[in-house]
Amino acid sequence: MSDAAPTIGSMTDDICAIALRKRPALWWRIAILGAALLTALLVGAIAWLFYAGIGIWGIDWPVVWGFAIISYVWWIAIASGGTFISALFYLMQVEWRTSLNRIAETMTLCAAVCAGIYPILHLGRPWLFYWLFPYPNTMGVWPQFRSPLLWDFFAILTYVTSSILFWYLGLVPDLATLRDRALTRKRQVLYGALALGFRGEDRQWRHYRAAYGVLAAIMAPLVVSVHSIVGLDFAGAATVGWHSTEFPPFFVFGALLSGFAMVLLLIVPLRRLLQLEAFITGRHLDVLSRLLLLSSLLVGYAYVMDVFSVFYSPDEAERTAFMAKVHGSYAPIYWATILFNIALPQVLWFRRVRLNQPVIMLVCLAVIVGMWCERYTIVVMSVRRTALPSSWGDYHGTFWDWATLFGTVGLFLTGILLAVRFLPVISMFEMRALLAKRPNDGGGT
Repeated sequence: MSDAAPTIGSMTDDICAIALRKRPALWWRIAILGAALLTALLVGAIAWLFYAGIGIWGIDWPVVWGFAIISYVWWIAIASGGTFISALFYLMQVEWRTSLNRIAETMTLCAAVCAGIYPILHLGRPWLFYWLFPYPNTMGVWPQFRSPLLWDFFAILTYVTSSILFWYLGLVPDLATLRDRALTRKRQVLYGALALGFRGEDRQWRHYRAAYGVLAAIMAPLVVSVHSIVGLDFAGAATVGWHSTEFPPFFVFGALLSGFAMVLLLIVPLRRLLQLEAFITGRHLDVLSRLLLLSSLLVGYAYVMDVFSVFYSPDEAERTAFMAKVHGSYAPIYWATILFNIALPQVLWFRRVRLNQPVIMLVCLAVIVGMWCERYTIVVMSVRRTALPSSWGDYHGTFWDWATLFGTVGLFLTGILLAVRFLPVISMFEMRALLAKRPNDGGGT
């Protein structure tokens, strides 16, 4: 890749070269091997679950929601953060998203798929997941529309479907470019079929931009509603620590934090490994780090309001459950949540830190772990200390809980690696429009 400022032609050459190279780089082969092994672990865990039942997990009375729901909320939050970057900032016509939206959209899709696995597995009889559809049947078994499980089903189905359409529609013009530049017949046929006959005609562009804008307008509020529904899963239950009106916005704040962290965690190594420094610059790292810091402050505000509502309320059970979080046997998880999500991101107040890539990756990794710990405190710590002391109990994840969690991480990484290997990692048609506006400075982003 040339050190000179990118032009429309050089940008197209560089991005196409990544997807059309004959053999993948060594780092990619090593990474895909590790991700495939973790994915195989997921397949094995699911196969054993089908054979032995959900008793292999650590769930028991009173904690009947364990890793499955913790990881589901965690993954759907990561997915939601990517949609904010791709859809919301597109409607706001923010130029810097042009270099990031493809990675963010791919992250959204992969994370949403990982999230969608958990509600089905948590059913107990996952092969009957289609019973959640409100379809006429001879047994008269209709879904319980007051069940949070059904809310999750419709939320994730709508979100995954919309994410696939938004991601794929954004790829169509770039797939047409790859079709025209592919050197082998197989790739020409493959990319040509995926491009759906797109030729770049004025009529096609007119319809394309209208459809893409409509989908972006749908996705932007949808991502808020989806994670609000996830928050309502908890707020709708009369459970200690859950029955609160702050949960929907609280979960949206968490989605922003984890989503921005995951995007940064992906683009920092990818920009170096794929030689994308001319397109994903220090300005992108700086802006995303600022957004990460803002999200951390919003989540911190939600934590403060959670504490205030506990001690402002006359409910003794609420205070007992909260104090168990602070200095009980699970206190390290609670304080890790505060440290990783609130304290550590405060280093991003300094611009020098926001441009330090190792520090950014460390902070983002800590945030990702901290957001999982936060879900653990919400799901487990509230249920293990109910309003009835005789029903108190403890919870510990089993090997199969951890295997499923790390297996979904492998599935997520596999999807990301396949996407950056065979698809344009940057939206070329949007980048061309951006570079055309800046002829004097070479189109630098």
